[in-house]
Amino acid sequence: MAFDLGIEISAGLVVFLVACAFVAGFVDSIAGGGGMITIPALLFAGIPPLQALGTNKFQSCFGSFGASLHFYKRGHIDLKGSVGFVCVVFLSSMLGSVCVGLFESDFLRKCIPFLLIIFAFYFLFSPKITQDSSKAILGSAGLGFVLGIIGFYDGFFGPGTRSFFMLSLITLGGFSLLQALAHAKLFNFATNLASMLVFAFGGHILWIVGLCMALGQFAGASLGSRVAIGYGVKIIKPLVVCVSLAACVNLLYKEFFTSL
Repeated sequence: MAFDLGIEISAGLVVFLVACAFVAGFVDSIAGGGGMITIPALLFAGIPPLQALGTNKFQSCFGSFGASLHFYKRGHIDLKGSVGFVCVVFLSSMLGSVCVGLFESDFLRKCIPFLLIIFAFYFLFSPKITQDSSKAILGSAGLGFVLGIIGFYDGFFGPGTRSFFMLSLITLGGFSLLQALAHAKLFNFATNLASMLVFAFGGHILWIVGLCMALGQFAGASLGSRVAIGYGVKIIKPLVVCVSLAACVNLLYKEFFTSL
């Protein structure tokens, strides 16, 4: 049996993609980096790069929504206070996606891996990374401006966005680790949705495959958010550091050891 999508994909490969989406949703809901699992899986299935990116954004929307919903139900997201931030990151991410073809991203490809290393060590050793909130350095307007820049970056380039959201919320917004994780997931849902709409407008999403993977994403993200709430800093901190370093290695490999 095969799914006729203009691309032949066997039912077995779809099951494989759903399983990868489940694992990615679980990891992404705690530490981000789910795309490092699903994008290679989609490419392995023989899906062209542009459609793989579009389908990945589509299915990841369900994972980020599922995790955000669970965090909200458990009282870790201030939805009323976050509406303005969500609008800012959504619009800035869409603007970043539109600007992809207008600017070179070579500088970012070389710079971001080293920023992720700095982030990982800061996250590992900083006394601010705790379960307790602290005094905010920036007000809502200043924090919204910073989040907007990160949203633009996500639409334009992307890797490490979740890490930058969390770092900004903790160091500038005074959020606790769990609050930062929950709100970063909400903002990540907004940026994923914005990018997905751009890909959908260009016709670069395989809807049936994406919907199948979305089931795995939603289930994995729901489980992951439960684990994050249950274990807190004990699991969030080491997993975030590991995922950030893995993303760094992945980017450095692509930059210096492959032409892809």
